[in-house]
Amino acid sequence: MFQVQFHTTRPATTAHLAQTMTLLSLTNAELQQQIEAELASNPALELVEKHQCPICHRPLVSGGICPICSRPTTESAEEPVVFISPRDDFYTHSDRSAEDYPDEPISPVIDDLPTYVLKQIAADLAPGQRGIAAYLLTHLDEDGFLTTSLLEVARYLHVPLVQVETVRQMIQRADPVGVGSDNPKDALLVQLDVLQEQKAVPDLAWKIVSEGMDLLSRHQLGDLAKKLGASQSRVQQAARFITENLNPFPGRAHWGDVRQPSGAAEQVYHQPDIIISHLNGDENNPLVVEIIMPLAGMLRVNPMYKQALTQTTADTRENMRNDLEKASLFIKCLQQRNHTMQRMMFRLVMLQRDYILHGEKHLKPFTRARLSEELEVHESTISRAVSGKSVQLPSRRIVPLSSFFDRSLNVRTVLKNFIDQETRPLSDSELAELLSEQGFLVARRTVAKYRAMEGILPAHLRHAN
Repeated sequence: MFQVQFHTTRPATTAHLAQTMTLLSLTNAELQQQIEAELASNPALELVEKHQCPICHRPLVSGGICPICSRPTTESAEEPVVFISPRDDFYTHSDRSAEDYPDEPISPVIDDLPTYVLKQIAADLAPGQRGIAAYLLTHLDEDGFLTTSLLEVARYLHVPLVQVETVRQMIQRADPVGVGSDNPKDALLVQLDVLQEQKAVPDLAWKIVSEGMDLLSRHQLGDLAKKLGASQSRVQQAARFITENLNPFPGRAHWGDVRQPSGAAEQVYHQPDIIISHLNGDENNPLVVEIIMPLAGMLRVNPMYKQALTQTTADTRENMRNDLEKASLFIKCLQQRNHTMQRMMFRLVMLQRDYILHGEKHLKPFTRARLSEELEVHESTISRAVSGKSVQLPSRRIVPLSSFFDRSLNVRTVLKNFIDQETRPLSDSELAELLSEQGFLVARRTVAKYRAMEGILPAHLRHAN
């Protein structure tokens, strides 16, 4: 009995999870195409042309939003209102016009990972090192790890091994830190070394990464404490630090868990996937988060098709039953996608409220891994939900959703302000001192890296204003 149930439910569960993850990774435009494709290919799936809330299914006035789901549940101005908003309703709001969504791209072009890293270290590379860097960066996998050994690179390029090692170390210290490592453990050790220059790192962290990652990954902290001969409280402190600050797959910090397809490096945003504004336009009111759903009507299983199943011949009944199951599964997965997006955006907006309202200086360091723990979902779920999506802030500026996780964005913003206001070109050491006075403890070479990321020249090539 149990075996029969196991064999009949497991494929459905797997299909549900796989399709939900696929839908979660799609932008609004891609989701609209997917829905249209499903409607065109499956006669059991039907779009009912009527305005209703995608969440509570209440009828809506044309051009309006759900008066229930868009209403604050508490009196706290800190807690946002997060709901699904049909695209047609959203774009006909009276306080927005076509001018709010220009045809020109709003966001900057996003480089692929090798280009992104190379731009950061280019100024520090000697002429003989540039070819080595380019070769190493073109041999990264989707997680940011090298797919070839340093010895093979040295032999292929006919250069000393020590020279290849030097360039690799420069790559590893670029953003995302740890890229170019051989494996997750090496990447984590590099990240610890870099973090030590910016903040206090528990002494036990290096030992846990080197000797106890298998136990840490299984959350066996008691066994880990025995193995390392340390108290459980120290192990818990170090484990918490590792979870909140390190990423064993550095390449995913740049692109998320889903690898970009060929030719998709240039990513621009014409219209947002998510809108954040103030309730009724009053800055004293709570923030309202509209997750745009590219569907004005309601998807449902076609009742006439379901009825026809009982009247058809045995030859076609199996195909019709498959159509009905696919239609039902698609609707459930779409609902799950919306639910996940709501949960994620509620937590993100609560956490990054100051960034949303006051700009990059107020961005709080926060990782996808930490958010996945809080929401009790896999990290890849968060990566898929973030990948490729854009957010319109209350200022009507459109930014990538991934910027909510950019741990260096606030530091880079302050750095740019210092350079914009300099009366003479400031050295990286002087800029590091100014940043430390603002509470940002970064090393000189970290300043050089952030400066390169922003396309700012070294001091000897800049001119005073």
